[in-house]
Amino acid sequence: MVDFSLNETDQKILEEVKKLAKATEKNSRYWDEHEEEVRHMGQKAPEAEAFSYIFDMMKDRDKKEGACSPMLYQMTQSMNQGLGDGLMSIMSGQRNWALGNASLQAAGTPEQQAKWGNTLLAMANTEPGCGSDSKAIETTAVLDGDEWVLNGEKIFVTTGILCQGVVVWATIDKSAGRGGIKSFVVMKGTPGFQLEKKEKKLGIRSSDTAAFVLKNCRIPRENLLGLDEEVKQKGGGGFKGLMRTFNMTRPMVSAGGIGNVNAAYDFVQEAMKKEGVEMNWEAGPLKRTSIQDKMIELESQIQAASLSTLRAAWLAEKGQPNNLESAMCKSKGGEISRTGAQLAIELLGALGITQDQLVEKAFRDARITDIYEGTGEINRLVVARAILGYTSEDLM
Repeated sequence: MVDFSLNETDQKILEEVKKLAKATEKNSRYWDEHEEEVRHMGQKAPEAEAFSYIFDMMKDRDKKEGACSPMLYQMTQSMNQGLGDGLMSIMSGQRNWALGNASLQAAGTPEQQAKWGNTLLAMANTEPGCGSDSKAIETTAVLDGDEWVLNGEKIFVTTGILCQGVVVWATIDKSAGRGGIKSFVVMKGTPGFQLEKKEKKLGIRSSDTAAFVLKNCRIPRENLLGLDEEVKQKGGGGFKGLMRTFNMTRPMVSAGGIGNVNAAYDFVQEAMKKEGVEMNWEAGPLKRTSIQDKMIELESQIQAASLSTLRAAWLAEKGQPNNLESAMCKSKGGEISRTGAQLAIELLGALGITQDQLVEKAFRDARITDIYEGTGEINRLVVARAILGYTSEDLM
């Protein structure tokens, strides 16, 4: 039986995170405007003591209940109070977890997971000529003795500035398509691994995004995740590891998007109450105002996205296949984050666009949730393939 309820420890952690999220509302505007790397700031901020307490609770939970189990309650945390990108940035930095760590967990050997498990790893997949179509990766890795030599360019690398290393996806045989794709751990400071720039973005500004160039970058042979050097003729191996990474991270992105729209939705409700507009959830369609109809529809869409996200996270936590479910929740969560934040702006009018409130920021932050970790269009293609039995060629 599927159970999405939180145990007593999880509930305590959630309550403390809610308090911290509320306390950092003012700081989140500063982080957004100044595009600060807030992991370091968080250690000095007034809320640092509160966060340290939460972090200790998380570590204690991991020890007692297993480090592989926190995914479900993290989803719930993100969806319940809309952690800002600044606070999420602090959390991942303190826990030494980023997108590359999901790749390590999905594709690394037990020895590699032990070696880099406490290292903050970004993930470098996107290239100037390769976005949604991951099999079109151009970055190459050539084996030279006991070293891999990497050449290529990577863009839109989340946590690229603050990370300690990067999981780079490259091909060892271009002619093999996705069958030649592998993942490699490249540590910061490795000769030939150059940081080109930090991106300036519309939203999630305090979550850093970087571009890298690899020029004859040499790494040890054992830095190949999974240590499988064979070219797969039917697209297995490294490419499947990349897809497993997305199956783990897409529910997280969806949860963040849902939390984002939840925060905007809560603010709209409070603003409506001040104006004397009460939500009557029991009134029939003919007795509701158009605003009430829109709010009720938004609430139902948030609940639908939340349940699909929890389902995908629960499957991942149990080690069960969740390719379909992760694509569904990412598509739904990204869509409702974008459309819900826009609806909040519309309902609030001029109040919604002022920087005196965080709804304007939620509107900007929401846009990325329907783009990264697979666009909404790509995820709907994944869903179509899974349900209808189509191949990638059928959907071209």
